Amino acid sequence: MPEPKSPQKIHLKLSPQAERYARRDAPHEARLMAARGALPLPPIELATVLFVLHHDADPEIKDLALASLESLPDAICDAVLTGPAHPALISHLAHSFREKPDRLEKIALNPATDDATIAFLAGLPCKQIVDIISNNQERMLRAPEIVDALGNNPLTGRVVIDRILSFLGLQGTEAKAEGSDDTGGSDAISDADAEAALRAILGEELGQFAKVLVQETGGEGQEDDESEGSLYALVQKMSVFQKIKLARMGNKEARGLLVRDRNKIVAMAAVSSPKITDAEAITMAQSRNVADDILRYVANKREWTKNYQVKLALSMNPRCPQSASMKFINYLQDRDLKAMMRSKDIPSVISTHARRILAKKGKI
Repeated sequence: MPEPKSPQKIHLKLSPQAERYARRDAPHEARLMAARGALPLPPIELATVLFVLHHDADPEIKDLALASLESLPDAICDAVLTGPAHPALISHLAHSFREKPDRLEKIALNPATDDATIAFLAGLPCKQIVDIISNNQERMLRAPEIVDALGNNPLTGRVVIDRILSFLGLQGTEAKAEGSDDTGGSDAISDADAEAALRAILGEELGQFAKVLVQETGGEGQEDDESEGSLYALVQKMSVFQKIKLARMGNKEARGLLVRDRNKIVAMAAVSSPKITDAEAITMAQSRNVADDILRYVANKREWTKNYQVKLALSMNPRCPQSASMKFINYLQDRDLKAMMRSKDIPSVISTHARRILAKKGKI
């Protein structure tokens, strides 16, 4: 397993007693004994000595120190993982113990763990760790790479996404989706306010584009490929936080691009924007390039599903969760049910249900 690389030299502090075993000019036998882990040192110092010796020039000492470090008794290892150990040591152990959730939990809760290691943990397939990290608002606001990792983790669910959006000042999307038929209300954002906010968020380099990103183009025609390409290139320069804010306050073109973002948090920020129109909801319901959670959100938004075209689009979309599709089939007109019945592009359970409804009506 490759070790995490450090971009700069690591400066470790050791007591004189520990340092005499870790020094490069220490006798070979002394370093070899230390590499076996047989030193009367406090847990963190013992682990630090082993970490240093794992980088020894002697392959025998290096390999032995690594084996000793990764097989420390639980009592000693727990003291290291929960104590003020050097971040580089903690990072090494996080990579070594990536398949040991009980130890990863201690690392995730340790204030001494650096943000880069937390971002690494945020990407691991461990729901318990995802929950711990997503509750640390200070960490996420300080290090956007953590949010990026969470948004790309398949185990990051809607509750976690809503929690992060709430931290960023956005309302919980699940509550809005299942609640009363809201229309934005006080949550609405004027173009002038959005432009000013984006300028502040995007900084000097990208702030010049704020007006373009906010101004709605109007019209229902297809987006210009060149325009979308330029927007895509611009978005690639943004941090995950900038994308989330743009998804919230940007124009239709920005929302249309960001709702397809690979980061689920960015996509959810786009679909929950108070500026989305019914026409955009229809486009999202038809899309096969958005995540299942986006289609599920659209299906749960009563304000949008009052629109017949949204119901039809969701029912006809093979990417839509079947439970949502089945719910809306009962509201479709006969001609659309017949089209579904003949379609080879949708799941058989959906087309069979459409046939069953028509049969009950005596239309086939």
